Amino acid sequence: MPRAIWSGSLSFGLVSVPVRMFSAVEEHKLQFHFVHEPDGSRIGYEKICKSEEKPVPDEEIVKAYEYEKGEYVYLTDEDFEAAQVEGGRTIDIQAFVPHDEIDPIFFEQTYYLAPSEDGEKVYALLARAMEDSGLSALAKFVMRDRQYLACLRIREGVITLERMHFADEIRDAGEVAPKRGRVDKKELAMAAQLVEQFSGKFEPESYRDTYRDTLQKIIEAKRKGEEVHVPEKPKAEAPTDLMEALRASVEGAKKERKSAKGRKRRAKAA
Repeated sequence: MPRAIWSGSLSFGLVSVPVRMFSAVEEHKLQFHFVHEPDGSRIGYEKICKSEEKPVPDEEIVKAYEYEKGEYVYLTDEDFEAAQVEGGRTIDIQAFVPHDEIDPIFFEQTYYLAPSEDGEKVYALLARAMEDSGLSALAKFVMRDRQYLACLRIREGVITLERMHFADEIRDAGEVAPKRGRVDKKELAMAAQLVEQFSGKFEPESYRDTYRDTLQKIIEAKRKGEEVHVPEKPKAEAPTDLMEALRASVEGAKKERKSAKGRKRRAKAA
């Protein structure tokens, strides 16, 4: 079992469920380091005072908030402690709402909540009640000196916590929204056909990080002393008529869908 990153209780009215929090996602990132090429030594970094251009010891470094350009308010550990809210070890459920009413833009990161010792019964009770209701819970909790909004839902029998952004953290989409222009009916109908050709079920296992896979192959090749060749980038085609581009896209999608079905049939038969 992975290491819990937070432990406390899930509060629902007067009911308290002891839980532990685990990250639900394990990202597969390739880790790189800066090294000194001649001897392979790792590159280190010093904390430098930009004004004096000399290293600064840790005891002289403080946290500060810049309220105006070049004007700072220095904060101590006690200041941060004074700002802490009650319930630092409690996920406090505020309300139950239909999940489809929550815009995915609010979701930040996903965690699993597992029952702590002697908490299995009340955990299972809450999970079953939530699953039967079909609703998600909105809650607030504190982790690492910061308060978060959260959405609780049930996934495969496990209470899943989606850490969320607060409403005032979401930018207004109107800032970047395009101007509404006239849409040609024929082009719209062809675009609808293209959407239909690409429609299907969500199969997460069919999507891979091909950039990471290719980079991994390059790393392995270089480790073996093999030469790596950079493929020539295809030349960008001149813009085509929108209607022709849509029509060609629909035909291409049809051919690709047929090929994909054939590959699936061959895979099953193998």
